[in-house]
Amino acid sequence: MTRVVIIGGGPGGYEAALVASQLGGEVTLIDRDGLGGAAVLTDCVPSKTLIATAEVMTSMQSATELGLTIGGGTVQHAINVNLGLVNRRVLELARAQSADIAHNLGASGVQVLSGTGRLDGPNAVVATVGGVEQRLDAEVILLATGTRPRELPDAPPDGERILTWKQVYGLERVPEHLVVVGSGVTGAEFASAYNALGSKVTLVSSREMVLPGQDEEAARVLQDVFTRRGVDVRARSRATAVRREGDGVVVTLASGETIEASHCLMAVGAVPNTENLGLETANIATVRGYITVDRVSRTNARGVYAAGDVTGVFALASVAAMQGRIAMWHSLGDAVTPLDLQRVSSNVFTSPEIATVGVTQEQVEAGLSTAVGAMVPLRGNARAKMQNITEGFVKLFCLPITGIIVGGVVVAPHASELIHAIAVAVAERITVESFSHDFTVYPSISGSIAEAARRLHGHAEEHSITV
Repeated sequence: MTRVVIIGGGPGGYEAALVASQLGGEVTLIDRDGLGGAAVLTDCVPSKTLIATAEVMTSMQSATELGLTIGGGTVQHAINVNLGLVNRRVLELARAQSADIAHNLGASGVQVLSGTGRLDGPNAVVATVGGVEQRLDAEVILLATGTRPRELPDAPPDGERILTWKQVYGLERVPEHLVVVGSGVTGAEFASAYNALGSKVTLVSSREMVLPGQDEEAARVLQDVFTRRGVDVRARSRATAVRREGDGVVVTLASGETIEASHCLMAVGAVPNTENLGLETANIATVRGYITVDRVSRTNARGVYAAGDVTGVFALASVAAMQGRIAMWHSLGDAVTPLDLQRVSSNVFTSPEIATVGVTQEQVEAGLSTAVGAMVPLRGNARAKMQNITEGFVKLFCLPITGIIVGGVVVAPHASELIHAIAVAVAERITVESFSHDFTVYPSISGSIAEAARRLHGHAEEHSITV
């Protein structure tokens, strides 16, 4: 029986443990912070639960336009946000999900040790549990220790007024004025959520547009929505310091300007958890602190694999889980397909959501792909009109000549659900011709995806089309 030791109980670790056990491995998982890791306890599950509550408030903002009122007043004025209650529900759901993972691991025969682990060469791990060390020999080792919020020297978080994305769930009241530093995915999501929950929000962005790295047209839609909803976007600004002052904070920008607010959320990236992991004992290669892996999750040390955010490959729970599974399939001799990032769909949980998969507009414009594209705004979609959806679009990319779908973008409510059809098309190399012949429900938002395919059909040799 192959002995497998996994350090880290997040998606990369626990999914790997389940696969390794299924394939007959003797599996030990060492976890420090709670099964599920940041994804379940302090990141994906909590933040998306908070955002789900914020979505209800967002819907209420347009209630009067749909003809809904309460007692002669507006619906949104009749709803109060009890953030303490919201956050308690958020954390309860996170703990419940973690408990479900523990149950599944136990039922699968995985031994879980609550403590820390470090490499002792490429074939052993030293686990520290309750202050006691024990050496675990292993034929296969997986490192899945994740990341933690990056902190600025002059903006130390205190968990009360200056917060990281791990600390926001202790708030009992909606911040009167929240400054969000960082306009990447995390910053944009929290800015969107707290704006909907009733906070005055200032978003400090070092770029001209929010969501650097995302589809530019999608980012422009979101920034326009932010501005219309009252978010103060400080473009091309950089925070150099944040300090507590009385019952509030003062954020200092590089320009010398200061912003006074009640709270500040720092969303300035992440740092890999590789300290005290014993990487040097196995000569594990790293780049900027992230563990280097290939497409089957191997490090440069034989028998040692890594998965998840600690690899810096793609900071998504779904990618972490797949990296962990791939590592076990490969190491234990099962059939395996190397990780293909072009098939990974991702989503930004703002309002509206932004979902993407495959080839991007940036790649096309840079000459890295020969794909052509078509974009269909949602303002012409019948279902969108019924739901008072006034912004958003569907964009598809296909290869010239063959018409094979290679990418797409959806900007819409619940884009995370709509992107799946495009992800399947990309993975299965479906052509716009075949896609155009498939039925969609009328009326539906998904009808705009089919419409984009129809617009591309017969025009795959032309330049991008906008309708």
